[in-house]
Amino acid sequence: MRVTWFEANTWLVEWAGLRLLFDPWLVGPLVFGQLDWLFKAERRRPIGELPTRLDAIVITQGLEDHCHPLTLSRLDRGIPVVASPSAAQVVQGLGYTQVTTLRHGEQTVLADRLTIQALPGAPVGPTQVENGYLLREAGTGQTLYYEPHGYHQGVLAAVNSVDVVIAPVIDLTLPLVGAIIRGNQVAVQLAQQLHPQVMLSTAMGDYEASGWLLKLIQAKGDIASFQAQLKALGLTTQALELPPGAAVELPLKSPANC
Repeated sequence: MRVTWFEANTWLVEWAGLRLLFDPWLVGPLVFGQLDWLFKAERRRPIGELPTRLDAIVITQGLEDHCHPLTLSRLDRGIPVVASPSAAQVVQGLGYTQVTTLRHGEQTVLADRLTIQALPGAPVGPTQVENGYLLREAGTGQTLYYEPHGYHQGVLAAVNSVDVVIAPVIDLTLPLVGAIIRGNQVAVQLAQQLHPQVMLSTAMGDYEASGWLLKLIQAKGDIASFQAQLKALGLTTQALELPPGAAVELPLKSPANC
């Protein structure tokens, strides 16, 4: 399994002969609902070329930091998309022609090689819960779990172990609201229960950011302290924060027994 982190929530996973792009935000500014006074982020180092030869785009949420309209408008609308219901509405509105909407518990198979199962992920508003995903390779049984906000109840109810986790290890909180991204102890508990071989940290990356929201967001934790906690607990999980834009072959052994 080879993984490239494009900062924020955007990942390219090359696995089982397939190329999967997760939660793409690759070009232009990130603004929520055109409210740039609230929050706006732009890359300090623009990406030269967008990923090509994609077998699927996998999207957890319909919000702009996971389902970025400008980025999606620059990609081929014929690429198959696997998405939560809210994200499916966005990509269909952009003209994508092969969209698989997955609700919690539903799954789809790519090229008879990878099964993608949707699990409950992050709550967005009082009633809407977005997706996390559990992926399994047909031949080896190797597994990958991805959820970018730290809401892992779905995977903990579904399996006993996974090989690779992509999830936050840092808390981001807002006064009165609480954690909007849950890492830190939630990530430690995930490692204790699922014993992944590798945990990859989602993080904002190197962006020029502005807006009123920045004055309120507080961060707690970092990759070094997370690694130290895993070591203190006697866990063999390798916690990695990848250099942006570099394709990294993950040091995986035999698949976990799920």
